[in-house]
Amino acid sequence: MKRILSLMLAAALLLSLGLAVSAEEPIKIGVVYKQTGNPFFEAAVRGFEEASQELGFEFIHNGPADSSNEGQIQIIEGFIQQEVDAIAISANDAAGVVSVLQTAMDKGIKVISWDSKVLAEGRNLNIDPSVAQNIGRVQVEEIAAQIGGEGQIAVLSAAATHDNQNTWIKYMKEELEKPEYDKIELVTVVYGDDLTDKSYQEMQGLINSYPDLKGVISPTTVGVAAAAVAIKDAGLSGKIKLTGLGLPSEMADFLADRTCEGMYLWNPIDLGYVAAYASVAMVKGEITGAAGESFEAGHLGVREISDAGDGGTFTIVGDPFRFTPENIEEWKNVY
Repeated sequence: MKRILSLMLAAALLLSLGLAVSAEEPIKIGVVYKQTGNPFFEAAVRGFEEASQELGFEFIHNGPADSSNEGQIQIIEGFIQQEVDAIAISANDAAGVVSVLQTAMDKGIKVISWDSKVLAEGRNLNIDPSVAQNIGRVQVEEIAAQIGGEGQIAVLSAAATHDNQNTWIKYMKEELEKPEYDKIELVTVVYGDDLTDKSYQEMQGLINSYPDLKGVISPTTVGVAAAAVAIKDAGLSGKIKLTGLGLPSEMADFLADRTCEGMYLWNPIDLGYVAAYASVAMVKGEITGAAGESFEAGHLGVREISDAGDGGTFTIVGDPFRFTPENIEEWKNVY
């Protein structure tokens, strides 16, 4: 009888130890970005790394090579099989990943979109880099100032399915409706699919198709860098003005020689950092993603969750920052 009791006590002890170990297993986050080899997303991963050192979670990250919806679906399916606790995704197609993410949520996996949102039914929370209307507005203000308030402009975007790009362009068009821009004509929007070669070719196409083109807005880090190269190669630096959303490390030389006289971006490291903190808070049950909630985002402070107006919720990281030939030196080695 004593032997049986001892065995039972030993089994109970082992079980309790097993539960303790299980309880201490770190949170695991699967990070999905639009494409591999994109410096913007490499910088965002640095934000996840910084947060992981502070919070002790593990994360794995991947993106398709071709910026495709299908590639992201395959990665998400792999993360589901690996039983991650949360998926943090910058979506190539806001609607295209909803079904697979709903499968993830049905299994108890939390879903946070960041940078480029997923439709509300496929996410628990969206992390916007900044207020979308402001992102569109400042780029119009910038190009208008550069071209003297009149002339033809074009937009070189990423992919036609990228929700963030489409939203910013929508607000650009709304801004251009204002009376102060009535001498500016938006002639076209073209898409480089966030591929360097294709973006370069699209910029060449704009140069050839619109001989009176005065300026280009490219709200994508890949596109604005490719556009700068194309403008410079054509000997048109200063003649075709350029602005957009660019990485300081990639655009420093073009700002220095004034191929680009001013551009904007937020810190992608901070974007990844906030997305990581939100993911952990959600897995721990500290937030559900409901409007009115808030969470601590480390050294970036408290983030408030608000109604996104699309059936879901969002929070923002900060305001877009203007980079110029005068301040680029202090930023070019940061990201």
